[in-house]
Amino acid sequence: QLQASGGGLVQAGDSLRLSCAASGRTFGAYAMGWFRQAPGKERDFVAGISWSGLTTYYADSVKGRFTISRDNAKNTVALQMNSLKPEDTAVYYCAAYLNPGRDGYYGVGTNKALYDYWGRGTLVTVSS
Repeated sequence: QLQASGGGLVQAGDSLRLSCAASGRTFGAYAMGWFRQAPGKERDFVAGISWSGLTTYYADSVKGRFTISRDNAKNTVALQMNSLKPEDTAVYYCAAYLNPGRDGYYGVGTNKALYDYWGRGTLVTVSS
């Protein structure tokens, strides 16, 4: 089970940190991702991290502004969002799929079809 939190209303240029808590004893075997869905749009990949944390991948739209990290001891994954823009407004979801021992090219996927487990979203609103 995944539980995302940390959303809210901020102004353009502000920062926000999302957190996702996972239940279960095998969290470290999962690749984790953050996706977002704006009103009337598809759910899109934002950032992903491999089981070990060694491999990360970002959508071009957030590269250099967002940072994904994980703490396997605490069963959490975080998304630090800096320099937020109005176009970042969306419901953000954390997701997971089993992918133990893989880093590098196969460390984390961007296709939402890969992800088996989804948390309830948290709303991020960025005002201009």
